[in-house]
Amino acid sequence: MAGAGGGAGPPPGWYHRDLSRAAAEELLARAGRDGSFLVRDSESVPGAFALCLLFQKHVHTYRILPDEDDFLAVQTSQGVPVRRFQTLAELIALYLQPNQGLVCALLFPVERDKDRDAAEERDYSDGDDEKPPLPPRCGSSSGCSAAGGLSPAGPAAAVPDGAAESPNGPLPLPHEYLRSAQYSLDLAGVQGGATSLPHLTRALGASCRRLHSEVDKVLAGLETLAKVFDPQSAPGVGRALQQPMGQGGEQELETLVLKLSVLKDFLSSIEKKALKALQEMSSAAPSTPLQPLSRKAKSIPVQTFEVKLDVTLGDLTKIGKSQKYTLSVDVEGGKLVVLKKQRDTQEDWNTFTHDKIRQLIKSQRVQNKLGIVFEKEKDKTQRKDFVFASARKREAFCQLLQLMKNRHSHQDEPDMISIFIGTWNMGGVPPPKSIASWVTSKGLGKTLEEVSVAIAHDIYVLGTQENSLGDKEWVDLLRAALKDCTDLEYRPVAVQALWSIKVVVLVKPEHENRISHVSTSSVKTGIANTLGNKGAVGVSFMFNGTSLGFVNCHLTSGSEKTARRNQNYVDILRLLSLGDKQLSAFDISLRFTHLFWFGDLNYRLDMDIQEILNYIGRRELEPLLRVDQLNLEREKHKVFLRFGEEEITFPPTYRYERGSRDTYVWHKQKPTGVRTNVPSWCDRILWKSYPETHINCNAYGCTDDIVTSDHSPVFASFEVGVTSQFVSKKGLSKSSEQAHIEFESIEAIVKTSSRTKFFIEFYSTCLEEFKKSFENDAQSSDNINFLKVQWSSRQLPTLKPILSDIEYLQDQHLLLTVKSLDGYESYGECVIALKSMIGSTAQQFLTFLSHRGEETGNIRGSMRVRVPAERLGTRERLYEWISIDKDEAAAGKGKAPLGARATQDCARSSTSKPTAADPSTIPKPAEEPEQSSTIPTPRPPAPHRRDEPAPSRAKAEPEPLHNSFNNPAYYVLEGVPHRRRPSSPPAPRDGSSSDEDALNLPPPDFPPPPLPRDLAEPPLPAGREEPRPRHGPSEGLPPRPQPGPGGADGSCSVLQMAKSLSEQEFGAPPRRGHDGPRGAAFHTHPIRESIREDLGEEAVGAGGAVGVWLRALGLQRYEQGLVHNGWDDLEFLSDITEEDLEEAGVRDPGHKRVLLESLQLRK
Repeated sequence: MAGAGGGAGPPPGWYHRDLSRAAAEELLARAGRDGSFLVRDSESVPGAFALCLLFQKHVHTYRILPDEDDFLAVQTSQGVPVRRFQTLAELIALYLQPNQGLVCALLFPVERDKDRDAAEERDYSDGDDEKPPLPPRCGSSSGCSAAGGLSPAGPAAAVPDGAAESPNGPLPLPHEYLRSAQYSLDLAGVQGGATSLPHLTRALGASCRRLHSEVDKVLAGLETLAKVFDPQSAPGVGRALQQPMGQGGEQELETLVLKLSVLKDFLSSIEKKALKALQEMSSAAPSTPLQPLSRKAKSIPVQTFEVKLDVTLGDLTKIGKSQKYTLSVDVEGGKLVVLKKQRDTQEDWNTFTHDKIRQLIKSQRVQNKLGIVFEKEKDKTQRKDFVFASARKREAFCQLLQLMKNRHSHQDEPDMISIFIGTWNMGGVPPPKSIASWVTSKGLGKTLEEVSVAIAHDIYVLGTQENSLGDKEWVDLLRAALKDCTDLEYRPVAVQALWSIKVVVLVKPEHENRISHVSTSSVKTGIANTLGNKGAVGVSFMFNGTSLGFVNCHLTSGSEKTARRNQNYVDILRLLSLGDKQLSAFDISLRFTHLFWFGDLNYRLDMDIQEILNYIGRRELEPLLRVDQLNLEREKHKVFLRFGEEEITFPPTYRYERGSRDTYVWHKQKPTGVRTNVPSWCDRILWKSYPETHINCNAYGCTDDIVTSDHSPVFASFEVGVTSQFVSKKGLSKSSEQAHIEFESIEAIVKTSSRTKFFIEFYSTCLEEFKKSFENDAQSSDNINFLKVQWSSRQLPTLKPILSDIEYLQDQHLLLTVKSLDGYESYGECVIALKSMIGSTAQQFLTFLSHRGEETGNIRGSMRVRVPAERLGTRERLYEWISIDKDEAAAGKGKAPLGARATQDCARSSTSKPTAADPSTIPKPAEEPEQSSTIPTPRPPAPHRRDEPAPSRAKAEPEPLHNSFNNPAYYVLEGVPHRRRPSSPPAPRDGSSSDEDALNLPPPDFPPPPLPRDLAEPPLPAGREEPRPRHGPSEGLPPRPQPGPGGADGSCSVLQMAKSLSEQEFGAPPRRGHDGPRGAAFHTHPIRESIREDLGEEAVGAGGAVGVWLRALGLQRYEQGLVHNGWDDLEFLSDITEEDLEEAGVRDPGHKRVLLESLQLRK
């Protein structure tokens, strides 16, 4: 088959290659005339095509399939004879005629965007680089290229794809032979009757010449090793076989084959000699125990934390008499010592073993407060609340207790692991001698407490770009760095490279046998998607029963190339081949329980360079984050749909002056002139997880002491819940004990102008094979661009999991894809957690549909997971041991803890220096009204929207709600529509549900009712440029306007329309746990005013002594920062250090000295 063009010329204009289905419908809708058509590649069948035809405002899709003889035929209506064609052009020519079985004749071809094609062809510089670098020449373990460049034309097309390229770029094949006249000479010789190809033989010999020297080196080394075990072995085998000078091509190949044969025999003989020698040594010498090759991991010393016992207004006699405690954590011994300090120096202490610590309860409103539930006697518990010096101290304490609990647990397999993610553009130069700060998360931003740094992570994943080192050299360097920090010999799981883009996965030795199904892949997105200077590498594997995916990418550079970066992302999402092959119908964002995406994403800041430098100089990051291209594109749902990103509290990581971190260099001299590269957060780490799974980001920052590149290395660490390879203690299920997944109904609203029928495919690891529904039995449309399709219980299958235990089923997920009957192409995919669906009554679910990274509608329904009564036994997971206490009940009754005074309206992390987001500099909205908490999933730190105050930036350490099921997959309306709610005071809080009630409740049911039209934000006028932020820190920063429905890009219209269509029939019942998009901002509620309201005038006096002392020194400006960090008692304040003062906002050295001297005099 000649393909689309039917010859060697360019493809016809109506052929759009890999255009998506949704984009094809948009092009046809824009054309608007009956008979408009285009052809694209099929999304469901490789090598097939899809003919898309517009008729009466609906798009009709016909599949064009190749047969066994590679002829093409259109699937048309029944009764129409099948016509076969050699080329696509011939096929289209026939269907230009009427009455050929299509709904109408093909009349008006819709051609490709020629301007866009031309722009891509002109894009040779790829942003900053005038010429893309060649692949590295080093001896990489995954292969390096000796010849860069594009694949040759002509005869090279006959070379199979798998032989012509490797994941790391073109293989060192003799391209010169195919390009030059040598190929023609050999062809002429064969036509003349020759039986040999002298020119090819000569080219092959030249290409293998380097292999001769490598084999000689290996043989020489083997000879030395052979002499160790057998001194009488014959010397000089390698020298005898060395290649004589002046050999021809054929002789060179014969010599090489001989050397390889000798090498094989030599290896076999050495193994036998070594075995014999070791056996003789073992029989002659007394047996001694073998010493372990690797040292044990560093033991964690006992760690102590100075805390105060939290006091409430319920006991007014204790106000101003806060009790000091010391908490000592012995991880190795498995115990916690609680020591009470007395004024008369007598000490009262209690020791609790790990099994007597029942639960940790984090306060959400007071970031440095923690409740500990101890088991005092059988079935009797006691809770004590402690206030730590800072939120970082509290997190370090929790991490140590979790580690202690895990280390002394009776479970064979872990419930939770720690994963380190690092990304660094190395700038094409070798790294410094030490990269310890990178792998230990030290530097700027959200970093780990010093205590936590000593705890080794279970998995390290390190991605680099512009890495000039070979794979083996780089892996050895990383393993050595980790051994210096942890005393552990980390084992490599996988290394994948694409030119200078590399990803390395290292795992603790104890986990090596828990890793399985390792997969690697790469995608090129350089010039014409053929060069590997830009692109992505990926690794995926199973950790016991949990699938993990990691993608490291280097996207197109250049401030103006946002659209090209977006396309890079979509290409990688679609083409990266990782994970379970049975899930090929889903892009990689839905194939893994947890997916981590990181790298040099190259998104820049849309702001004038001088403004950027001024904001950085003042440490005001919020204005810059508002104009960050990645944040803006995510708000439009263009890229990283439903991914999360931890709050950014570190300065832009690009473009620094090499050798320093004090200066940004934004001018770059190029042949075409001077190019400006503004400081930007190019290097990012994002993640996406299945709903109702546990993941928590503990650190996100960059180093400040690695200065060899113009990028700073970026790090993040995650606490990740994992599942074991479940083995039922009750054996296989009998038919009477079989669990069932039953559906009562499903309704989907998809963005399409097609009116075909649909079916649903169900995938899950808990099913033996995927299942299909029947076609939908009802559909309707009130909008030409949307279609509502419905399935009743008769059309839906009953699914039978392979295991019926609730402990197994609560960790499982169901993947759904909605496909059309006409083209068998997906119109949207989603994932549903079974955990909330378990029960005897049906539960409702609602989630969004996406396809190729684009939101395409929503889906909801009613289902239940029936579990036999004898299979209901379960256990508490380690990550469920820590819960969240919002303190709303106490606050509503006027019993807020005294330690909460300064943090009720303004919770700020003590890990970072004040920025524009600090409560002391920017007015901050009061907390949101209490929502009925029915599911243990909070809203994640990202993606946030500009039509609401960013939760993670206003509160520097966002805390997950109960069980930390904190990912956004269920929140179909998150970010859509982009509307504001009217400002209103917070609703009164009258109590909160207990932890037990919040454990097993289902996700939200339906979206809230639509807002009145007069509350919707009007879209910006077409062509009008949005103003760049120029507000100072005291002015506040208004939210960035968003395009409304029908805006220029239509990015927010899909779920607005889907929601409206859904509500026409079902209305909007109250949601159970999610209240849709948050309001824009409530009126600012001053901190001191809220203190007086909640605690009364008496409570204010508790910390008044600190204020009086500061006023006497003339330093009352620091009162708020000290009280906020827990230093609200003069007696406790006597232990403060310079570092504590720095965290509380005291940065003037003179002021620090005055405060410390005054405290010393008070002692």
